Amino acid sequence: MSEEILINVTPPETRVAVVENGVVQEIIIERAERCGLVGNIYKGKVCRVLPGMQAAFVAIGLERAAFLHASDIISVDGEPRSDQINDLVREGDTIVVQVIKDPLGTKGARLTTNISLASRYLVFMPSLHNTGVSQKIEDEDERKRLREILQTYVEDHPDAGGYIARTAAEGLDAEILNRDMAFLAKLWRGIRERCEGTSEIGLIHDDLPLALRALRDLVTPDVERIRIDSRAMFERARPFAAKYIPEIEDRLDYYQGERPLFDLYGVEDEIQKALQRKVQLKSGGHLVIEQTEAMTTIDVNTGAFVGHRNLEETIFKTNLEAAQAICRQLRLRNLGGIIIIDFIDMTDDEHKRQVLRALEKCLARDHAKTHISEVSTLGLVEMTRKRTRESLEHVLCQPCPCCGGRGTVKTAETVCFEIFREILREARQFDIESLLVLASQEVVDRLLDEESAYLAELEAFIGKPVRLQVEALYTQEQYDVVLI
Repeated sequence: MSEEILINVTPPETRVAVVENGVVQEIIIERAERCGLVGNIYKGKVCRVLPGMQAAFVAIGLERAAFLHASDIISVDGEPRSDQINDLVREGDTIVVQVIKDPLGTKGARLTTNISLASRYLVFMPSLHNTGVSQKIEDEDERKRLREILQTYVEDHPDAGGYIARTAAEGLDAEILNRDMAFLAKLWRGIRERCEGTSEIGLIHDDLPLALRALRDLVTPDVERIRIDSRAMFERARPFAAKYIPEIEDRLDYYQGERPLFDLYGVEDEIQKALQRKVQLKSGGHLVIEQTEAMTTIDVNTGAFVGHRNLEETIFKTNLEAAQAICRQLRLRNLGGIIIIDFIDMTDDEHKRQVLRALEKCLARDHAKTHISEVSTLGLVEMTRKRTRESLEHVLCQPCPCCGGRGTVKTAETVCFEIFREILREARQFDIESLLVLASQEVVDRLLDEESAYLAELEAFIGKPVRLQVEALYTQEQYDVVLI
């Protein structure tokens, strides 16, 4: 598989796109004013303990207090000291914590006391003393070899902590891994010294900027080229790669073309498509994706696809194509949490298994952890995808000021009837000479046309004249009834 990573850097934001076989699969956007916090380490102060939720709120210097659950608090030996939050922390305690989830919507960041530091090949956990190997490394001999290297280092350095070998560590010799472990241990010692040297709450250690994190976390052996369109970032990325990831240094490319990098690969068009509810499938079918507070729902429809043989075959082919498209949309839009997929109902059990297998196979390339359930009796597939940052829609969009995020607005007819009721209410309650209705152009036009007869009857009924005035800045739902 051919894979490229595109990095577009401007002063207000950095954008990273992962392109596989010419198709955009993943987009990550980070803005200077709202940088991602995952991986940052803070010295915090417990400001509130909630026994009913077995959690505490911790002030770490952000706008909103962060959330720390009892299950995310560990002791020095890596085991929970107690199940009760009151036994673990008290109001006023200062603790060292790490962000594991960015603030999402109205929720603050989620924290853990199980600190971990990531490098290209390893994850270092200072509070643990065991070792592990990424599940994506399937070769048992290689897993055993890596575990022996890690275990030997931990035994020789009992104060170092625990390590997990990442997927990129596969095939590396012991010297490189030992050097990486020593670097992470030294980094942790510096962080610990800064924690002990200050009494103020706030940031102790921040993770790398997005462009460098992409080099550390997203580059796989399949990546043929990493293109960066900013000279300043390219000059920063080159020594970083030479020092920490030398095998990718020759793949770095400074893009100097006149045409914007994201335009060249069609990324800008893909971003616009990823903000729409409807996703067209090549066969003529389509997906409808609805993102809500509680979950994301995905509905599969045959649309214009009528098939060639029979209904069951048409449904099966649509669902197979939809499974691939859904996996791409999950990565592209960064949808997380609970996801409900409504595949078209299939009667053949073998077809159901094949669709599920296709879904699992496509999700294997996803960097985020996923879990899929079986097809339910209603034909629904329930799955979860780990969410650590906001979705593409939440980063780029805000709730519509006209509908408040509902996705619909009241019709002009509905607003007219509301105005009639308000006129009656005001006329009965106050002694007035006349009334002035301020509304949008669409509503005033309807009052003067389709509803003109009823408006005349209403004026005769209350015995007061009603004047109309267009307010250009009013939305269709907005209106005011002014007493004169």
